[in-house]
Amino acid sequence: MFHFTGQLDAYSEKQFMEYVVDVLKASKLPAVIDLSKIDFLDSSGLGALVQLAKQCTDAKRAFSLVGNSRVMQTVKLVRLEEFLHLAQDLPSALSNLAA
Repeated sequence: MFHFTGQLDAYSEKQFMEYVVDVLKASKLPAVIDLSKIDFLDSSGLGALVQLAKQCTDAKRAFSLVGNSRVMQTVKLVRLEEFLHLAQDLPSALSNLAA
């Protein structure tokens, strides 16, 4: 499970991806990305999330994204809520993974 704060944008996307990919390589557990405390998400951040979701799908690893209202609005705007397995809170994300 990953918890992030601040911004997920063109400036932080590379560091975000390197960190998450490194941790995922060391584990086979489902990936839950908690962005409920993110202040800002731009197209670069969305691109990173899509890449992660695709990598997890290819590796047959469960993946879920938790977002606050701002993150959820951005993800829904580009119609990626199903692909990213968007959940409104952590308990919802965890129960989706268990299902």
